[in-house]
Amino acid sequence: YSTDFEVHRNWLAITHNLPLSQWYYEATSEWTLDYPPFFAWFEYALSHIAKYFDPQMLVVENLNYASHATVFFQRLSVIFTDTLFIYAVHECCRCVNGKRAAKDILEKPTFILAVLLLWNFGLLIVDHIHFQYNGFLFGLMLLSVARLCQKRYLEGALLFAVLLHFKHIYMYVAPAYGIYLLRSYCFTANNADGSLKWRSFSFLHVTLLGLIVCLVSALSLGPFLVLGQLPQVISRLFPFKRGLCHAYWAPNFWALYNAMDKALTILGLKFNFLDGKKIPKASMTGGLVQEFQHTVLPSVTPLATLICTFIAILPSVFCLWFKPQGPRGFLQCLVLCALSSFMFGWHVHEKAILLAILPLSLLSIQRAKDAGIYLILATTGHFSLFPLLFTLPELPIKILLMLLFTVYSFSSLKSLFRREKPLLNWLETIYLIQLVPLEIFCEIIFPLTPWKQHFPFVPLLLTSVYCALGITYAWLKLYISVLTERVSVRQKAE
Repeated sequence: YSTDFEVHRNWLAITHNLPLSQWYYEATSEWTLDYPPFFAWFEYALSHIAKYFDPQMLVVENLNYASHATVFFQRLSVIFTDTLFIYAVHECCRCVNGKRAAKDILEKPTFILAVLLLWNFGLLIVDHIHFQYNGFLFGLMLLSVARLCQKRYLEGALLFAVLLHFKHIYMYVAPAYGIYLLRSYCFTANNADGSLKWRSFSFLHVTLLGLIVCLVSALSLGPFLVLGQLPQVISRLFPFKRGLCHAYWAPNFWALYNAMDKALTILGLKFNFLDGKKIPKASMTGGLVQEFQHTVLPSVTPLATLICTFIAILPSVFCLWFKPQGPRGFLQCLVLCALSSFMFGWHVHEKAILLAILPLSLLSIQRAKDAGIYLILATTGHFSLFPLLFTLPELPIKILLMLLFTVYSFSSLKSLFRREKPLLNWLETIYLIQLVPLEIFCEIIFPLTPWKQHFPFVPLLLTSVYCALGITYAWLKLYISVLTERVSVRQKAE
């Protein structure tokens, strides 16, 4: 079973048996509580149902306890909470412009969007095979997006504020929400050229948004503030000592950076530019969650990743402020914020790519250019999740599910935009096809070679680096597309 079964079993036990004051201090297990308070209360609520399945799972000292009843309850709880995700998808489909002509329901944009979201390969394997609760969290995010598209701004702001206190990874896309709400809700009118009408600024609307943020934060963090434990909670939520990269090497800029450092180190040792005795033994390719120093390239600090992320999201935020383009502009900014944070963030998990793939689904059915970017990002991002399912019985399952989703994505979007030019050029097509021999080598050929004993991290390294190239390309292509679109809109306005 995935370690996340034990993670959430331990959190059930902590919140069920211990007083609130000990939730963020308890450390019997290495899987300490490191999610915001709303998620802790969510585990607390689940624990009162879990006791009817197997009360032994709620004993803190029962480390790695995984009875059939425990696993069944955990699986069932994920399925049940996914009802929120299903409702959110329904609301998103209502926001989509369905005027495009279609011969039957299978070719309607709303139907394609529903399948792309509900049958998303990454979400399926991460939640229902690997095991996590991302479904209902993404449900909250998509529902907040739908409410903003429906101009129900306060509901959207409330949902996103609640979401942040369930899982703080959604801070990645907070700039998109903040700027869009300020631009579209706090300023109630624009000039004829689309620029801000400063006299339309509403202090009442700003106050209402501020009240929502403050009330939700007080409800979540207030009890720990009263107990004097807020610093402890924050230290659990932001554990910077875990190192630059996660154990699986998320396919981002730092994977390429690490690979370059490793390549330069090998060359340096070969040509005697480096002293092998002075190279640190805590290697970044050890597959462990830990801090490490780069050998040739400068080592990266959390502050450096923060600055890189800030610089990366800045153009998208500026575009949203000066040329908002309505809900479409908001979605573009949201995806770019998610991708930029994924590319340059500190200790990014490979699963965080779903934060960009899912909202990009809403754009993929609107324009052919966005559909092409979606196909590159979704295929590459989903393939990068393969190392999460590493056992032999899971191999045919993940390959079959990936094939089914990928074939549907390509065929449905190609059919939707059949009157336009091909969604992918020849170079992009070749890149995606090369994922097949990469999978064959990593999963079938490499385990049979003697290299496996000496270099066990090679398949993960190859997967991360190759996928990082595709994700970086998709990020740059989307950025160029957004900036070009804004320039075109401005020229038309002039």
